[in-house]
Amino acid sequence: MTVNDSSSKKVSRRTVLKAAATAGALQLVPPFIIKARGEEPVRLGLDNPLTGTYAALGKNELYGCKLALEQINAKGGILGRKAELLVEDSTSGDAGTTVQKARKLIDRDHVNFLIGNINSALALAMAAVAYEKGVFMIDPGGHTDAVTGTSCHWNVFRICNPTQTEANAVAGTLIRDFGKKWYYITPDYAFGHTLEAGMIKAAAKLGGTRVGGALTPLGTTDFSSYLIAAQAAKPDVIIFLVQGDDQVNALKQAVQFGLQKRFHLAGAQGELEPQEGLPPEARIGTWVFEWYWKQPGVPHVAEFVAAIKKMSGRVPTARTWFGYAATWTCALAANGAKSLEAVKMAKFLQGYHLPPEVALMPNGAFFRAGQNQLIGDLYVGHAQAHGSAPDDLFKVTDVVKGIDISGTLEDTGCKMTWPA
Repeated sequence: MTVNDSSSKKVSRRTVLKAAATAGALQLVPPFIIKARGEEPVRLGLDNPLTGTYAALGKNELYGCKLALEQINAKGGILGRKAELLVEDSTSGDAGTTVQKARKLIDRDHVNFLIGNINSALALAMAAVAYEKGVFMIDPGGHTDAVTGTSCHWNVFRICNPTQTEANAVAGTLIRDFGKKWYYITPDYAFGHTLEAGMIKAAAKLGGTRVGGALTPLGTTDFSSYLIAAQAAKPDVIIFLVQGDDQVNALKQAVQFGLQKRFHLAGAQGELEPQEGLPPEARIGTWVFEWYWKQPGVPHVAEFVAAIKKMSGRVPTARTWFGYAATWTCALAANGAKSLEAVKMAKFLQGYHLPPEVALMPNGAFFRAGQNQLIGDLYVGHAQAHGSAPDDLFKVTDVVKGIDISGTLEDTGCKMTWPA
């Protein structure tokens, strides 16, 4: 994509994001704007973490958004108009900042689409603003069930899985192979609460029990007291539900304590970013990935991996795919509905199957009607210190069809109401 600022209109307090000429990282100096040529562009507003615990995840979602924007504009844009991406740093955990940025994108910058947030609590806050304003929103990576469950809205769609789906994907493997007594180390906010609840529910159906757990503040660096308590509970499995930098710190310290020699260390949501941040000896345990770059024989995956590697110098992660699929969904909704009216786009996406070159999964992916949740495949397996390539840090042992573990629409608690 060529990035330019040739428009006569200047956007205050923004700088231009320039694509890296080599394999280096993006110039992440928020706030900024990714812009394509053309008059009266269609605007997509990304309100996502670029600083804090989830900064690495946010950077990779941004790469996915950027690649999708390139492809969308190369194929004629949105409704024949060029698309541009306005990017704001929500921070990793400040709801006030996130809401302020969402309102600015909608009220001042007049975005047609709102995208975000990695932090589930912030995704819920953004969804409330989007619903109030009647703006079409995509949540790429905030997992708490309520987004497309009890707090669902007609104009809010999600790419990543609800926490209950993640739990359902991995619980059987953990109980069958490692035991029924689990201890939880859980981040103390919406995502962690619902993921632990989902794990408890999924395990209970298979005879599993919770023998203890601890809630940890976002941004915890010293997990020693939580790990000591976990040892004392004598579980079969210690379940790490913390994410991002917190997961790196927790697993490094667990291995320093030698816990992997006495217990199986595992989790529900595994991601490539934390695995890369870990020393080889701490790349262990059973996890579920929501997307993985190594999918031999799946059409279009190799091309996607090559394009992201050219842009960023590294393979895509699930977060990269979240941003990619979210941005493409905006274009597909508008072009399919032949409109930028949020209601028409939302109606078009009911039951919509993503094209294979966007879904990038063996069994495809579709938005469940009446819930706006994307349902695709999940990848269960184990972390590995070294694989077939430097970035191959996860061994997929089972591809699980999301539709088989997502329950019914009634199970989600979503009672969607549409504008008259």
